[in-house]
This record gives sequence, C-alpha cells and structure tokens, in this order.
Amino acid sequence: MPEENQARASAQSDAGQHSSSGPGGSSGPGSGPRGPARGAGGPGGRGKFFRRKKVCKFCTEKIDAIPYRDVRLLQQFVAERGKIVPRRLSGVCTTHQRRLTRAIKQARNIALLPFATRH
Repeated sequence: MPEENQARASAQSDAGQHSSSGPGGSSGPGSGPRGPARGAGGPGGRGKFFRRKKVCKFCTEKIDAIPYRDVRLLQQFVAERGKIVPRRLSGVCTTHQRRLTRAIKQARNIALLPFATRH
C-alpha cells in the first residue's frame, strides 16, 4: 500500500510539471479549440490578405422596397438548406436585412420560395 501511494504521488507530480493549457495539449498564446490562431495574413501572418468591406446591394442600387415576388433576387439571400443568409455574410445593411427577411417570409408563405430543401 505505501508503494501504491508513492507511485500515485510521483505520477501526480510528473503531470503537474508537464501541464498544458487545455485538453488538446496545445499551449501558447492564441491557441484555441480549433488550433492555433492565425493573424490577419493567414499562415504567413504578414497581412498581405485584404478583405474588402461588404457594401449593401440595395443601398448602392437605390432599391427602397424589396418585392416579395422577385424570386431571383430573394434566392441570392437564401442558403442552400433554406436558411436566410445573415448580414455578416451577405453584406446587406440592417434596414434592408429586415425588409429582405420580411420579403423572404412572405414569399415562403405563398409558396414562391421553399421553407427547406429535401434531404
């Protein structure tokens, strides 16, 4: 019994010396559950990648009312599975996103757009 306690104590002290930041075992700043964080420049971290600011399509074309009957326009803002694409992905401003959502829901209710796709 004293030998077992001694073995446990040494194992615990070894584990304490080799501690890691998380269950994945990765350590260092910026590492998370999905792996080490990369800078704005990607793997090189140099910052050469430039992301263009998304501009609202409806503001640039000066479209005030979004018609629910225009299925081609609305389908651009509906994902493949039938979900409405969020603002951060589509680049639409807040007011037009609300109007777009309302138009998509109206088009779904009168069966111009599907609620969801078939599996």
